[in-house]
Amino acid sequence: MTDAAANVKHITSRDNPWLKAMRRLSQDATAYRKQGQVWLEGDHLCRAAMARGCEIEEAVFTESAWHQAPQAWRLAAARQVVLADDLFAGISGLESPASMGFVLRLPAPLSMAPAMPTVVLDRVQDAGNVGSILRSASAFGYRQVLALKGSAALWSPKVLRAGMGAHFALQLIEGLAVEDLQALDIPWIATSSHQGPYLHELVHQQAIPFPCAWLLGHEGQGVRQELMAKATLTVRIAQPGGEESLNVAAAAAICFHGVRS
Repeated sequence: MTDAAANVKHITSRDNPWLKAMRRLSQDATAYRKQGQVWLEGDHLCRAAMARGCEIEEAVFTESAWHQAPQAWRLAAARQVVLADDLFAGISGLESPASMGFVLRLPAPLSMAPAMPTVVLDRVQDAGNVGSILRSASAFGYRQVLALKGSAALWSPKVLRAGMGAHFALQLIEGLAVEDLQALDIPWIATSSHQGPYLHELVHQQAIPFPCAWLLGHEGQGVRQELMAKATLTVRIAQPGGEESLNVAAAAAICFHGVRS
């Protein structure tokens, strides 16, 4: 049923085609590529999208939240959808489902910016790690993130949740091949757990250039040798406590902060 005056669609059936499409979008990590849409759940991500002026196609609310929803949230999209609470829970990716979300148009593909401060993801597969890296990149002024094939899908619901709104401040390009990186016209810096000078020594010497492109590798295998061989620098992080290696997202945050502090 649709309230034409308010442009509000009320959905109560589990078999509704729109609802089926939303289940795919919220539960399939790569469905956004086919559907051309992105699902944001919860007020934090939705506020971040509004603050960045994202194109919001639909605002979605539970029945219980609809009447209390702030006017700004209702007006953020041309169309509003109200779901029975149990139906909203069925598309939620959260342990405790939120009461609202936005459907965004997937941003149009971008061209690589050769001189922009950049982060390169070389088969970083864990969605939580990728989202955390995006958040750190945004915080420390790395405006472009390039994901090579084999990395987690950048606009998947899990990466979006871990990114906490960082997506909307970044230029994101995914599905790249190694040869595509040749367009980068800035120094490449590869991270390693066992080779190269220590990050803190290079920072003290002001020996790390900026802008630069940080190469972050697979959680187990690290940066592939083909990229290591082309890097201007290879750096490692001192670990006086004796651990063998750091989580890639933690290492990224240390590297980004070290250069920009």
